[in-house]
Amino acid sequence: MEILIPNRLSTLGHPQRLALFRLLMRRYPDRVPATELAQALGLKPNTLSSYVSALMQAGLISQERMGTSLRYAIDMNAARETINYLLHDCCRGRPEICAPDFLSSSIRDSSMTDRKFSVLFICTGNSARSIFAEAILRDLAGDRFAAYSAGTKPRLEMNPFALEVLEQKGLDISALRAKNVSEFQGPDAPEFDFVFTVCDQAANEECPAWQGQTISAHWGLPDPVKVEGTDAEKSLAFHRTYGALRNRMAVFTALPITSLDRISLQKAVDDIGQPNTEE
Repeated sequence: MEILIPNRLSTLGHPQRLALFRLLMRRYPDRVPATELAQALGLKPNTLSSYVSALMQAGLISQERMGTSLRYAIDMNAARETINYLLHDCCRGRPEICAPDFLSSSIRDSSMTDRKFSVLFICTGNSARSIFAEAILRDLAGDRFAAYSAGTKPRLEMNPFALEVLEQKGLDISALRAKNVSEFQGPDAPEFDFVFTVCDQAANEECPAWQGQTISAHWGLPDPVKVEGTDAEKSLAFHRTYGALRNRMAVFTALPITSLDRISLQKAVDDIGQPNTEE
């Protein structure tokens, strides 16, 4: 392993290869299509191919063909080996010296059992999917969760098809509005227990420095706003997105949050966003 580590560190020393590695780390455990990686990082296909090849040779990422698409994911074992190698000397075998605080904590802390859990849903436009998620969570378990949503590049107003679906489902839309994620990054912002991205564009962007010990996951869904056709066809797409999010939220709200350790809870919320989750 010690022979591999210098090669891995040298590979990650290139800024754009490091950016690719960090993007895949944010998307773990997802396998991300090459086309999406290139678009997110603004890279030409041949340039992306060379960076991917270098990371694969270093053993840091893996490749899988799904149909005609090549998809990539972090090799988490290799990432852990590399980080552990760096920490070994500085920690001198004493994890209490430099282990991150969250590794020794759990969401079962007494301070977290006597209040609502705060949840933020992030999308790019904050006009449909994240708005759905906020409204659904508030409807299903508003007594246990404080739900918020925001966009990295929010639209001026929410999508009318989204609002129509929420009204048809009998959900309260009076408090809903499009918001910029920057509203939740100031000193007076809530400390979030959970942050979920519900569209690929937001998940591919740099993660904000959230206060506290936030658990995050990617619950990406197709964008109903992009569906073309008649109003009936567009409305159907929004209804399907609403249904998929409501199913995911039902699973999330049923989790025994206060009895799970942090690692188990992280895996549980990751699993909710996987494609094989029953919608």
